[in-house]
Amino acid sequence: MVKLTARDRAWGADRKGEAEAPQLSFAAVTKTWGGPRKGAGRKVAVGRRNVPHVRRVKHRRSAPVHVTFRRAKALPSLRSERLHDELREAVRATRRVEGFRIVHYTVQSDHVHMIVEAEDTATLSAGLKGFAVRAARRLNTRVLRRRGSLWGDRHHRRELRSPRSVRNALAYVMSNHLKHGEWDAGLVDPCSSGPWFEGWMQDVERPPDPSPTESAVTWLLRRGWHGDFFYIHLGELPLALRAQMPRPRA
Repeated sequence: MVKLTARDRAWGADRKGEAEAPQLSFAAVTKTWGGPRKGAGRKVAVGRRNVPHVRRVKHRRSAPVHVTFRRAKALPSLRSERLHDELREAVRATRRVEGFRIVHYTVQSDHVHMIVEAEDTATLSAGLKGFAVRAARRLNTRVLRRRGSLWGDRHHRRELRSPRSVRNALAYVMSNHLKHGEWDAGLVDPCSSGPWFEGWMQDVERPPDPSPTESAVTWLLRRGWHGDFFYIHLGELPLALRAQMPRPRA
């Protein structure tokens, strides 16, 4: 005996046999299936798009890399004191990855920028994966008390292969908090490696604690970007971003 549902009974299925759907005419089928119709196809993405899953550019050991990690949605700001403290320690702990160095970083409310160096492509991938896992473990277990992914997307990275591109990336990272309207933090962002940055044009008081980052090894990131002259002014941003910056509150 086949148990019939209310839908089967409404279609007049035989109680003594198996339930069968009513046969539709060809005209009825063509009205509801196939062909162009409103709302069909892939939906248009709204807001920021994810990083495309394409083959990464082969890394050159002489080139620093600008990396961006974006946190998952519905999580608190990464700039809160406890979350930033754990992220800073995750940066410090990444020193254990041989051949990989985090040289500069900044933490914003929903993303992290870093400028890193690596000996080869495999070391770069391993170092970034190690930081991502280490940061997620520290924040999830020690502060957020949750499970699941901390990062909402695969990281984005860009090779910096010229002095100009390195300088622009440094200005972008060191003053990224101003781009996002964090004027109350001051010109030197405490949620970054800015207090230890040695490339400021002006004198900046150094924290007593040692830097969580490592010193640059590549010529581009160590000296090539400034040539002993073109250092970065406090609050400087690349020219393309200046028009987008929110103005400080009066």
